[in-house]
Amino acid sequence: MAVTGKTTLLGIIGWPVEHSLSPLMQNAALEAMGLDWCYVPFAVREEDLATAVAGLRVLGVAGFNVTIPHKAAIVPLLDRITPEAALIGAVNTVKREGDALVGYNTDGMGFIRSLRHDLGFDPAGKRVLVLGAGGAARAAVASLGQTGAAEVAVANRDTVKGEELAAGFSRQFGGTLFAGMALDIPHIMANFQNFDLVVNTTSVGMGGSAFKGLDLSSMNSGAAVYDMVYSPWETPLLAEAARCGLRRANGIGMLVAQGECALAIWTGSEPPSGVMRRRILVAIGR
Repeated sequence: MAVTGKTTLLGIIGWPVEHSLSPLMQNAALEAMGLDWCYVPFAVREEDLATAVAGLRVLGVAGFNVTIPHKAAIVPLLDRITPEAALIGAVNTVKREGDALVGYNTDGMGFIRSLRHDLGFDPAGKRVLVLGAGGAARAAVASLGQTGAAEVAVANRDTVKGEELAAGFSRQFGGTLFAGMALDIPHIMANFQNFDLVVNTTSVGMGGSAFKGLDLSSMNSGAAVYDMVYSPWETPLLAEAARCGLRRANGIGMLVAQGECALAIWTGSEPPSGVMRRRILVAIGR
């Protein structure tokens, strides 16, 4: 890819950001689309966020992704955000629209796309258990409410935080029953038969860490397990799902799908199907 003075610039801001796979998959898609665009990482410390956003305005960057730890902190620095980003309380995609910087959130859209593509799972009318109550959980819970899930339970070690998250979305989506519960392994194991899907939004699984004593054998045979962690490829949670014969998927599909949604926002065109996924799989040796 030859970069010239006419090349349109995209990027991603975060700290740290050198581990991000987004430049690989986004540049692969841009090349496949035949666009003179380039996507680059910008390492931005928390204390430098406001200065960095002002600099991106001045440089005329067409858009950028936002990752940890800036997804919530960037909101007041933008000119406006979409209703979905406001609902989630975080932004992961920014687009320049005229002189304005507009914040979007594609995490929820990416999550639902991945459920449908990777698991063949449609949340409408289903019962879902979400492990965790952080930013990723907010995106998942919001998108489950939007797609008409019958029930969403949020299990978190800080039970109050999970209950508050559930209560907040109860006011937004009257057709879905939201509830908070303790992320206590024996307790949630006793309730597994009540759920069609279990979603891990926590960091448990990274580096091979595990939910100690977790046994999924009480889940219904048609149930599914989704782990947003994708390194390692098969987390202990997914290995347990495999042992029990359950449908399962890791978070690589969500990473790809939210990136495809972001690129469509910036360019106005859907990227070619499969390009981002193939580039990511090559990069991680799959």
